[in-house]
Amino acid sequence: MILGMVSDAVAQGAPETQAAALLGLSARTLQRWREQDTGDDRRLGPKSRPRNQLSEQERKLVLTTINAPRFRDLSPSQIVPRLADEGRYIGSESTVLRILRHEGQLTHRGRAKAPVRIAVEEHIATGPNQLWSWDISYLKTTVRGRFYFLYLIVDIYSRRIMSWAVHDEESGEHAAALFRATCAASQLDPKGLVFRSDNGGPMRGSTLLATLDQLGVRASFSRPGVSADNAFSEALFRTVKYRPDYPAPFDSLAQARAWVGAFVAWYNGIHRHSALRFVTPDDRHRGRDAALLAARARVYERARRRHPERWSGEIRNWTPVGAVRLGPRKPDELRESSDKEALTA
Repeated sequence: MILGMVSDAVAQGAPETQAAALLGLSARTLQRWREQDTGDDRRLGPKSRPRNQLSEQERKLVLTTINAPRFRDLSPSQIVPRLADEGRYIGSESTVLRILRHEGQLTHRGRAKAPVRIAVEEHIATGPNQLWSWDISYLKTTVRGRFYFLYLIVDIYSRRIMSWAVHDEESGEHAAALFRATCAASQLDPKGLVFRSDNGGPMRGSTLLATLDQLGVRASFSRPGVSADNAFSEALFRTVKYRPDYPAPFDSLAQARAWVGAFVAWYNGIHRHSALRFVTPDDRHRGRDAALLAARARVYERARRRHPERWSGEIRNWTPVGAVRLGPRKPDELRESSDKEALTA
């Protein structure tokens, strides 16, 4: 029955590892069951008590100590070292946390306001012009302490740079003007589009937010201090600044704009993107990637037919990349973040 449930879940697109985890199993257990084909669930569980398990008396001592008046407002990371200073050891921080979780006491300790956990916004792009990401990055100049600012808007589905601008200041007004110009150049009605950014001042500026609201665009923001929530823009800026011909520091605003324009033309039309099966962002955005990848597959098939002895398995995967997810969060990350909050409270 379990194998049938997992097979149904995988057929619907779920990863087998996650489906097994929901049932309290590992993928290796499922593999072993399929190989044995016994039809029985032979999990027997532990036959003996672990040697390093705390006794009931020791568990009570941990709870009594943690909940004592002088410790009840402190986290385990504060309590364990203080006990060590007194020559006492009742268990490690992880042991204390495990006991607190089992007893339902793994909550915020202290009078301070509990940390606010902001849920990750998850978005899925199944085609171009559904989900855009944007950010601003510094460009060094020959004058120390002075920078130009590079604005980039990228389509997450195709990785195509939709538009760009270089200014000598950060401004929500510049960002709003760039967004309107992008939509006009693409002849696009942006209603329903998701516009992702971090929490910088220009991103939260009233001018840009009013523009997005007027156009029916949904503004989406990273969690504070989590740059990986806007990873597509961060990765693009790394590509910009690690190009062999990157000339920083720049002598003038005109030079910076000329170089960025050449970079965008190369990135969109020549650069083969590794996340897109090595087609260009323009090919992906215009829907030409399927035909290109199918042609590559035929080349590989012909090569395998000519020399089958040189191929131990299937040809390289040249199928088009499907939908792109922004901000997916794994189940184990939820538990991990909860433990970290308890440790740092």
